[in-house]
Amino acid sequence: MKNIKITSLLFVLSAGSMMFAQDDLINKLKSNQSQNANFQFTTLKDVGATSVKNQGSSGTCWSYSGNSFLESEMQRMGKKPVDLAEIFTARNSYHDKAKLYVLNSGAISWGDGGELHDVVNMYKKYGAVPQDVYTGLKSGQTLNNFSEMQGKLKPVLDSLVAAASKGKLSDNWMSSVDAILDEYLGKVPTNFTYQGKSYTPQTFAKEVVGINADDYVELSSYKDYPYYQKFVVPIPDNWSHDSDWNVPMKDLTAIIDNAVNKGYSVGWATDVSEPYFSYKNGVAYVPDVDLDQITKDNKGTLFTEPKKDKTITEDMRQKALNNLSTTDDHGMHIVGLAKDQSGKEYYMVKNSWGVTNDFEGYIYVTRPYVEYKSTAILVHKDALPKSIKKQLKPTKSIGL
Repeated sequence: MKNIKITSLLFVLSAGSMMFAQDDLINKLKSNQSQNANFQFTTLKDVGATSVKNQGSSGTCWSYSGNSFLESEMQRMGKKPVDLAEIFTARNSYHDKAKLYVLNSGAISWGDGGELHDVVNMYKKYGAVPQDVYTGLKSGQTLNNFSEMQGKLKPVLDSLVAAASKGKLSDNWMSSVDAILDEYLGKVPTNFTYQGKSYTPQTFAKEVVGINADDYVELSSYKDYPYYQKFVVPIPDNWSHDSDWNVPMKDLTAIIDNAVNKGYSVGWATDVSEPYFSYKNGVAYVPDVDLDQITKDNKGTLFTEPKKDKTITEDMRQKALNNLSTTDDHGMHIVGLAKDQSGKEYYMVKNSWGVTNDFEGYIYVTRPYVEYKSTAILVHKDALPKSIKKQLKPTKSIGL
């Protein structure tokens, strides 16, 4: 499994960063299942979520999970949640990323992928629109498929980089990029009507969604960097080079626990391309076995019934980040807490691959899995435990 993952990384870098990566990721997980799974879950805490969506053949998990997070925030604030347009967020992100790609002479990652903070950043900069105002689908389409669009975008961007190396570009060079985005996703609306009232994306975000983008923080955990300071997370899909708060591994789950128990949901970026992550059975944990000895012949036995988790250490976590056996390949949305028939607790996680697994699109994930495989979490600042919040040092950032 590890050798397969590393080989694929040389081509993919991270799921969502190449045009077929999302389909490849889903196909890779199909054999991670048991035909006789027996997991029975009891909900302990449900903070509320909108319906499960399907991102189709697009690496937009970050936008689907991030917008699901915003929708749950509307619920938490006592508002009626709106089905927010994930591709509106993605379309604006691709515009900004394309500009940075050319300005950086192609030296940033290009593809469908992104991070949870991109959703907040795009919301703050461009606003939001309802799904029925901007679907991002061409006539006859029911699901996203970005392969042809990306097949056109990348050559155009690389030609602009090549042209810039020989002389200055025209003042309107971004128009060629926007023309492709408009062709495949549609032009972004400047104004629209919602429930009988006219809005711009910015006024809709302010008056209807009503979320303050500055209230949200993203955190990660890298032992290689000083804790309780900000650092630029070294992953390809962090194309904007945003910085996260760096906290100890155990703080990540302490923050999630505190958030869920106080009624806040959590955006979750993680690695799912492991044999002990079963989308079909809706379960992810870290089995207490030699992880390098899990094979295609025995991994089905991992999901027959609840089993013991391995104890995760910060050294184990950092080793996996440094050897790239932990990669940032998926984004999901933590919306509650549950326990199985043995009493072991799990996070209730909303995915964006449709309602096609044993738990109608949800996955139950153990704390050790989150400790081991998370790359970042996104939460409201008031969801942070006071003991952790007071240790954050806002004047310090170590950069890359």
